[in-house]
Amino acid sequence: MIDSVGGSSSSESPKKGDDITVGLLLPDKDTARFEKFDYPLIKETVASLTHDKGKIRYANAEASADKQSEQLDEMISAKVDVVLVDAVDAKAIGPDVKKAKDAGIPVIAYDRLAEGPIDAYISHDNELVGEVQGRAITDALGSKAATSKIVMINGSVADPNTARFKEGALSELKGRVDIAKSYYTKEWLPSVAKAHMKDAIGSVGLSNIAAVYSANDGMAGAVIDALKDAGATKLPPITGQDANLDAVQRIVAGEQLMTVYKSFLLEATNAAKMAVLKVQGHSIEFDALTEDSVDSPTQKDIPSMLVPVVALTKANIKDTVIKDGVYTVKQICTEKYASDCAAIGLK
Repeated sequence: MIDSVGGSSSSESPKKGDDITVGLLLPDKDTARFEKFDYPLIKETVASLTHDKGKIRYANAEASADKQSEQLDEMISAKVDVVLVDAVDAKAIGPDVKKAKDAGIPVIAYDRLAEGPIDAYISHDNELVGEVQGRAITDALGSKAATSKIVMINGSVADPNTARFKEGALSELKGRVDIAKSYYTKEWLPSVAKAHMKDAIGSVGLSNIAAVYSANDGMAGAVIDALKDAGATKLPPITGQDANLDAVQRIVAGEQLMTVYKSFLLEATNAAKMAVLKVQGHSIEFDALTEDSVDSPTQKDIPSMLVPVVALTKANIKDTVIKDGVYTVKQICTEKYASDCAAIGLK
């Protein structure tokens, strides 16, 4: 049960009541979590916090910065009370954020740090995400790390998280492994990641690739497809992020080393709380949720909440996504993965 906001701890009079509209802009549908978890969780939390009077106006940009700009303009025209935006392109969205602010609509950056005059930001410690991924690779390679060639499949340059993931990963990888090839992947598209991996195989040689740093699960699946297409019979350690169901199944099967599990529940529900508190004018509670601080290229000291992350491996599936109710054993352990699940005691 989600607690109601705006209790006796704040002496301020709410700016608005429960009849509010929260605009939610998510970036793509290739990342399974956005449609499957983030949107439903935010919708449910807003409803609970507003006694079922608050509404969500939702749009998905399907990896198009231009489309997202149009969607934010539509939100402004519709006079939503607050906007949660997960930017396709953090820089490109800046002028639209300013337009919303000029119209008196607060903007909260969700998952990715947008440019422009945003009111708050909620995400994860994204350098830590990269560190966790990089450490997983060096741990897996062990004493062979120093002589190992790895390939880095990074995310989109338009996403500011990409640089932070990469920086965190390099803090673990640089000087410890040989980074043979490194790519940025337009709009995080798995098809582009697969093309990058094919290029790396041609350049480095299939048998010479000791590990692959993949910044997320969608791209990890594409990397695995490329390796199999090239004739790989034993896959090297491959990282991921987002705990997509198919990625968890690949981990069970031993095809993917790990994924970074970022609690969708914590991020989405707290984002919804921040949005409602901001609109209703409960500044004390809002400040309590945003005790961290980050800088964007256009703004300093943005009130923020950074949600913890964990490396999900075969060893802790029960204690992460199953315990949190993200997936059931039945969803993970389909007929194809039944024997692999049994081997690790997942039943």
